[in-house]
Amino acid sequence: MKTVVFRIWRGDATGGKFVDYTTEITEGLVVLDVVHKIQADQANDLACRWNCKAGKCGSCSAEVNGIPKLMCMTRMDTLNTDKPITIEPMRAFPSIRDLATDVSWNFRVKTKIKKFKPRKPDAEDGTWRMQQEDVDRVQEFRKCIECFLCQDVCHVLRDHHKHDEFIGPRFLVYTAALEMHPLDTEDRLPELKQSQGIGFCNITKCCTKVCPEHITITDNAIIPLKERVVDEFYDPFGWLWKKIRPKS
Repeated sequence: MKTVVFRIWRGDATGGKFVDYTTEITEGLVVLDVVHKIQADQANDLACRWNCKAGKCGSCSAEVNGIPKLMCMTRMDTLNTDKPITIEPMRAFPSIRDLATDVSWNFRVKTKIKKFKPRKPDAEDGTWRMQQEDVDRVQEFRKCIECFLCQDVCHVLRDHHKHDEFIGPRFLVYTAALEMHPLDTEDRLPELKQSQGIGFCNITKCCTKVCPEHITITDNAIIPLKERVVDEFYDPFGWLWKKIRPKS
């Protein structure tokens, strides 16, 4: 056994402070295990959201030593236990209490994105034809567990609080899954350019680094969407081509 110090943020939307808890850990524990141990032995009123403890529900998102992580997937043996381990709630969202944050903004954003609109079937039996590579392209985006760690680390939301102007990397991934679907016919580019603020993203790739599902958010979702917006609204050769060959 080893004795460690967990420095956990305690408080709510009105304010709070870090409180140190000293506890013993054994081999094989993850951060969430230790938080539960502290909750059971020293702080019964500690608020901590969790569910599956398998890295698939996205509930236990927090900041461990300042880095957005899933507590259930952060092994203690990957941390320097000689120093206090800081645990705090995600900073990009309002505090509810202790480690629990109000992430409801994300779900409101999702309702504003245009839904999937399929083209007409290719065959009389009501089926479609598509290339396997086109199907494979969007499968990566479906791995998202909506832990919102990418939203939390995004400086546009975290530091500049542009929640009213920018939908964040999670919903750029969601939009990419729709826009790149081989059957989808909806046009989401005007919203991406204007109300959804894709121009705010300066592709630092911080969202890709924290994704627990290893989705290549920046390269495979955000940059292709940016290219589509540029082609549609800023490419003079594209404008000329549209005049010569307008859409039917």
